[in-house]
Amino acid sequence: MSQVVRKFSRRVPQWRPRVMPVKLEEASEAQLDALSVTPSNTKVSDYVLTLAHDVESLKVRSPLFNAIMYDEGGMSRAEREIGAIGASMVNHCIYCAAVHADRHAKLEKSTEVTDRMFRNGRDAKLTDRDRAIFDFALALSEAPPAAGAEEMQALRKAGLDEAEILDLILSTALFGWANRLMHVLGDPVRPDEAEA
Repeated sequence: MSQVVRKFSRRVPQWRPRVMPVKLEEASEAQLDALSVTPSNTKVSDYVLTLAHDVESLKVRSPLFNAIMYDEGGMSRAEREIGAIGASMVNHCIYCAAVHADRHAKLEKSTEVTDRMFRNGRDAKLTDRDRAIFDFALALSEAPPAAGAEEMQALRKAGLDEAEILDLILSTALFGWANRLMHVLGDPVRPDEAEA
């Protein structure tokens, strides 16, 4: 039996959709066109196949996701991942937190930062720059958002320029939306664990 995952880890769970994903072999021409661009331009996941039910949204969603998370310039890819992780932790999105912690660790060739964030949350010992980024992502993700002038000043003090701050806002906000969509459309599961 599957068990819904309840804690943060870099071990990426499977995602079980509540809505039947589009089957590639049965996809319409419009769906195949929308599926031609995928997040990070990698595989077509069950999540993306589920989103393919709304072709017009998917056609703008994947290019927007890629532009925010992977475009050159501004904030580093690893730092954008911290924004995604912070939002996912506030929103309790186990799946996104794991995916983006894994990406961060691979980009940085170290698990130290994500281990600290998952183990200690807001109290994680981080460099000044990572601390400002993580704190801002957490504050921006609260409802209502708690990010304000003080948090913006902390980012500037940590050395972020305006382009980097915009990238952080966009990556964090993107996951505020993406986390909630994943929660409604499915659940993270680990098939190898017994039912609780």
